[in-house]
Amino acid sequence: MCGRFTLNQSADALSKAFHLQQIPDLAAQYNIAPTQMVPTVLHNPTSKQDKFQQLRWGLIPGWAKDAKMGVKLINARAETVAEKPAFRAAFKRRRCLVIADGFYEWQKQQGKKQPYYFRLQDSQPFAFAGLWEMWHSPEGEEIASCTIVTTTANELLTPIHDRMPVILAPEDYDLWLDTQVQTPEKLQPLLDPYPAEAMTAYPVSNLVNKPQHNSPECIIPLGEENTPPNQLN
Repeated sequence: MCGRFTLNQSADALSKAFHLQQIPDLAAQYNIAPTQMVPTVLHNPTSKQDKFQQLRWGLIPGWAKDAKMGVKLINARAETVAEKPAFRAAFKRRRCLVIADGFYEWQKQQGKKQPYYFRLQDSQPFAFAGLWEMWHSPEGEEIASCTIVTTTANELLTPIHDRMPVILAPEDYDLWLDTQVQTPEKLQPLLDPYPAEAMTAYPVSNLVNKPQHNSPECIIPLGEENTPPNQLN
């Protein structure tokens, strides 16, 4: 699964990476957790333009009785996303990019869990494959929410965890966002594991285990806690 990720990029870097003309300055996030608002890119079929939007992490299907269901739906498995009742409508018509620059997974070690941080070799921002929904409560409240699609782990992640979030190649962003494309046959090939050779990983401290810890120390390699983050390779 994917239960925590990071985003520490300038508005200019994100505008260039996702071809967005308007994007706000975002506070650095080193420990983004479920139920928090997360940065995404959606496609507006009317204007035919992509737009930046914050969505709540944890998808609430339109038919859900209450918002609590979203806590259980932070991830959608690539293998079943086209058939699962909670995801199949969004998979057809409401796909999004969830913006990140790294994520965490935990390895079981002698009864404990060691967190590892994963990012691209070039430290550039990237997009998870996401789905989104708009939920309306009986009282009239509206909540726009999302989930992150996961797939089997690549060679880098396999020793740590058997799943990983789907990282989309930039050349696939338009296809993933295209609301006219609704057949699984065209979309499933995008959900393969990201190439391991394009990524890097290292263990980090247990600070990330608690969502309230949101500081650069979360991504410092274990044993290098006294090294400033801007001096890390």
